[in-house]
Amino acid sequence: MGMLDRVSTIVRSNINDLLDRAEDPEKMIRQLLADMENQLIQVKTQVAASIADEQRLKERWQQNQQQADEWQRKAELAVTKGDDDLAKQALARRNTFVQTATGFKEQYEEQARQVEELKSALDKLEAKIDEARTKKDLLIARSRRAQAERQVHETLGKASTSGATGGFDRMEEKVRTQEARAKALSGLDHDTVDEKFRQLEQEDQVSSDLAALKSKLSGGTTDQKQLPSGGSER
Repeated sequence: MGMLDRVSTIVRSNINDLLDRAEDPEKMIRQLLADMENQLIQVKTQVAASIADEQRLKERWQQNQQQADEWQRKAELAVTKGDDDLAKQALARRNTFVQTATGFKEQYEEQARQVEELKSALDKLEAKIDEARTKKDLLIARSRRAQAERQVHETLGKASTSGATGGFDRMEEKVRTQEARAKALSGLDHDTVDEKFRQLEQEDQVSSDLAALKSKLSGGTTDQKQLPSGGSER
């Protein structure tokens, strides 16, 4: 049956393989679930129609079998009454109903087999749909996370190859050069005449401080030696 083949294809399908080939896994997941749910409705309709056909075939089989049994009873009655011609006619009618009943029985059994296959396929499809519903949100979340991770890596790759990082390094080196030049200019600005005089004054002050320190440490020895010399002159 065409319906059974389509159901079997869906039941046997591997969702992960389909997702691997999909350009947009999230959209594919939703579409797969929608297709499976639509297929489920069709299968249920087909199963219901097949069950109805099965019941009709069973009824026709039973009805013809009952007619065959009734003509068998009539043939036996004719024999007991000694009417062989009537018995033959009854047996001929019985044989017709037996053949018809046999045909309906075969059709019923075939239909019953197909109904069982459809029911089995329906059960599998419902289980697969339940599994898909359960996994849908998880698969979508995993797909979004994978896409975000891929975009981050792509962005990092573009940043490393686009020259942006190298450009930043060049700007940093340029800033260092500017700072060095500014420092050099600052040193030149202080190298003026006023600065030289300030340095001289600082040197004189340092010399005076040194002389005072030496005088302090010598305890005025030099002045004391000069006093006797002055007394002899008196």
